[in-house]
Amino acid sequence: MKSILFFLLLLANICRGQEWQAEVMLGVSGYNGDLTEREISFNRMRQAGSLKLKYNTGDFINFRLGVVYAKVAGDDKFNKSVDLLNRNLSFQSDILEMNLCAEFNLFDPAIYYSYPYVFTGVGVFHFNPYAYDKDNKKTYLHPLSTEGQGLIDYPERKEYSLTQFCVPFGFGWRIKKKRWEMGFEFGYSFLFTDYLDDISKTYPSLEALLAARGPKAPEMSFRGLGGWVSNDAALRGNSKVRDTYFFSGLRFATSLGKNKKKSKKEKDDTKEK
Repeated sequence: MKSILFFLLLLANICRGQEWQAEVMLGVSGYNGDLTEREISFNRMRQAGSLKLKYNTGDFINFRLGVVYAKVAGDDKFNKSVDLLNRNLSFQSDILEMNLCAEFNLFDPAIYYSYPYVFTGVGVFHFNPYAYDKDNKKTYLHPLSTEGQGLIDYPERKEYSLTQFCVPFGFGWRIKKKRWEMGFEFGYSFLFTDYLDDISKTYPSLEALLAARGPKAPEMSFRGLGGWVSNDAALRGNSKVRDTYFFSGLRFATSLGKNKKKSKKEKDDTKEK
């Protein structure tokens, strides 16, 4: 009985300052993978935005449901390595991610109006990598099996799914002002695939690729500046490191209902008046 009473009191304390918030974030996105030499490069930055519905408990932990849209891109022409420049691969993709995350405030929100937080959760995202062919025509890469995925010649290379799970995590800073909130956030999404950029392992046999997928497949598989060497063991990517993408931007939120809980600072201001 005492345990039940303690739980009810704890639940009441957590819920007394609860509120729902709507949030929008505008910023940039980036990608790390087989086409990058550095973690962050301005040449790979693209636009990104998100919408979130957040449940603010008024305590150290909040919960949110979010939808993120972003573009990611990579291109060997921005690398410095001669081998990568000669490889001459590139990709772009739109990303749509849905996630459910928990935010952990690092300071008591009942006392401070500005403080940092960290977050993590689970999500699912959709992508579809494409590049431009020699005639500058947009070409989706997944159906072409550019590394032999799904070909009978490479039974160990399965076709990758365009919708996959991810683990978002990151940190941010928030500033609260009555019903409004603003701040900054940076987040990575850990992926379970190395094919975000359609690059992972070795080149396949271009002859086998031609026979199975037609002439566009070998054209988009090998885009090197040098001549083709008939060796399907030649490295095309690095399968030991999975791809990732990240978002960063300014966020703005507003309460959807009246906040019944006042912070310590607001209470002190009221007493002074």
